[in-house]
Amino acid sequence: MNPASGPPRLLAAYTGGFLFDRRIRRILELAGWRVAPALRPSRAEAVAVWGRRPVSARGLAVARWTDRPVLNVEDAFLRSLRPGAAGDPPLGLLLDLQGLHYDPAQPSALEDLLQNGQFDTARAAAGIAFLRQHGLSKFSDWDPGASPPAPGYVLIVDQTAGDAAIAASGCDPATFVRMLAEARAAHPGARIVIKTHPVTAAGHRRGHFGPEDAGAGAEICAAPVNPWALLAGATAVYTVSSQMGFEAILAGHRPVVYGRPFYAGWGLSEDRQAQPRRTRRLTREELFAGAMVDYPVWYDPHRDALCDFETVAQALSAQARAWREDRAPLLCAGMRPWKHAPMRAFLRHSPDLRFCEEPAAALRQAVAEKRRLLLWAGRETPEITENAASAQLPLMRVEDGFLRSVGLGARLLPAASLVFDDLGIYFDPGRESRLEALINASETLTKADRARADGLAKAVVAAGVTKYNVGTGGVEAPKGRLCVLVPGQVEDDASIRLGTDAVRTNAALLDHARAVFPDAFLVYKPHPDVEAGLRVGAVPGANRVADLVAHEVSAAEALAAADVVVTMTSLMGFEALIRGKRVHCLGMPFYAGWGLTEDHGQNAPRRVARPDLTALVHAALIGYPRYFDAETGLACAPEAVLYRLATRSAGVSRHAAGRHRLLAVAQDRLRRFAPLWRR
Repeated sequence: MNPASGPPRLLAAYTGGFLFDRRIRRILELAGWRVAPALRPSRAEAVAVWGRRPVSARGLAVARWTDRPVLNVEDAFLRSLRPGAAGDPPLGLLLDLQGLHYDPAQPSALEDLLQNGQFDTARAAAGIAFLRQHGLSKFSDWDPGASPPAPGYVLIVDQTAGDAAIAASGCDPATFVRMLAEARAAHPGARIVIKTHPVTAAGHRRGHFGPEDAGAGAEICAAPVNPWALLAGATAVYTVSSQMGFEAILAGHRPVVYGRPFYAGWGLSEDRQAQPRRTRRLTREELFAGAMVDYPVWYDPHRDALCDFETVAQALSAQARAWREDRAPLLCAGMRPWKHAPMRAFLRHSPDLRFCEEPAAALRQAVAEKRRLLLWAGRETPEITENAASAQLPLMRVEDGFLRSVGLGARLLPAASLVFDDLGIYFDPGRESRLEALINASETLTKADRARADGLAKAVVAAGVTKYNVGTGGVEAPKGRLCVLVPGQVEDDASIRLGTDAVRTNAALLDHARAVFPDAFLVYKPHPDVEAGLRVGAVPGANRVADLVAHEVSAAEALAAADVVVTMTSLMGFEALIRGKRVHCLGMPFYAGWGLTEDHGQNAPRRVARPDLTALVHAALIGYPRYFDAETGLACAPEAVLYRLATRSAGVSRHAAGRHRLLAVAQDRLRRFAPLWRR
């Protein structure tokens, strides 16, 4: 959605949420409304009213007295990771000048849209599949360790007591009693599962069912289970007006509905109340398109702009993934002190995160404290691996991702992406990694997954983004000569130790490239860490072999000029594939062995799949890494980090930028002592 054009419309408000909640005010502002405290109602173009809570009566009364229209405001149907009571701001709002979507007393803009609109059902089908695939709901903070009941039950959906949507539908607490009784009568002998509302389960508000309703074939499900898994196990679904009834329709159910929520009356539910205005018969895709794609005003916190449904869904899926993967107590090992603060931010959902520099000591501490060990991958040794397995201790390796930062890690800039691997690590071809497993399973990608990966790859190339995004200027190759790019590497890097065989130095790499391409215009690009004097791998006299030594040249520009890339295990080989270049690999990086490169290194017997480039991109840039936006402090989608990298603002917040600049200056002055401080 595009921001509103023209001057903002003045909006009178008489409740604290509109006056003090920054996110709500910002979304309203982007949508063309300016909340004006203490504004005379006669000067306002509308009066803002949040739902039909008791406090909303003030705004409704003022609107009646002054004959001003009411702007009905509510949370969108995909709200946030956790409920608002937990402090999470909304990712979208419903703004309606006609009515309120859950109050059928008069038609809302949503009802009119569903009655008369034309919808993109293919886009809606992809959206439904995305929510199901990533377990997204209005709130998505379910626990992957919480299992739903065994399948084969009738699901009764509870709601919070006093929910305005219940009264608006002409229902009351007695309706819930009747719903349960009728479900029992309609399904004699069936198991009944009563799903507690998440806000009730968190202790914020009461529900309509409690422990006294369990027994006689009924059980309470208050655990934070995946709602899609809960719906998948149900044989029937009963609700008054809960949004879970809408999600039940998306999951393929025909729920029994006692109230008059927005999703009832369209031929997709068994309705206990008539809906005479709703005469159209909708498909579930049309219902989804109206309610989730076209009606809400969605907000992208990373770009501070209105956006489309897909952008919000990707943002929420990244936040939910971080929440679910970081729930266990973690002990981080093998990480230098400057990484601790960024790691705490990245893993902010982990309870009581701790650090221990020495891996062996960390292993003993993790066993004693029953913590999961998170080890910087380059510090892993066979002994650590063996001891962790013997102690039955979960071991997770962590490394920088492939879209990292604007600047070098060796200059103490934190990573905007990390990979977490419970099997191995991507740069070690001697054992399976989680990335390798994802690539081998790439045939399971959906059409939407592939479209997203294609779009991301094109955006990376168009933005000229690489891992570090340093250097200036480009390379001009003579016309008519094949241009071969040879990226240098850090020679003591773990990917060289573990992923190469005969050719293990930059000098040997250069010689090999010249032997294979004797007449080519050979460009050698030293690794930026090596050029900065921070790592090992300098090649004195490189210009005697190469036609051009591209000092401090942008990797993106060097790749743009190249026809062929010859590498040991450099990530620039993968970046070259994305740009349609031929790649020769003398080692076995993660992108080799799949039929996409010309391989001169080790065999890769586990790499049995033959993915196309799209599948490789999805695994390497979407499925494997996790991303973090330091500016907002939120886990984010790769598209958001790409935006930061393209605008040269990724990897460190404004508040920390000055501190890192000072560290970088000090590091430059102490460069000759690098072997000492790097320990």
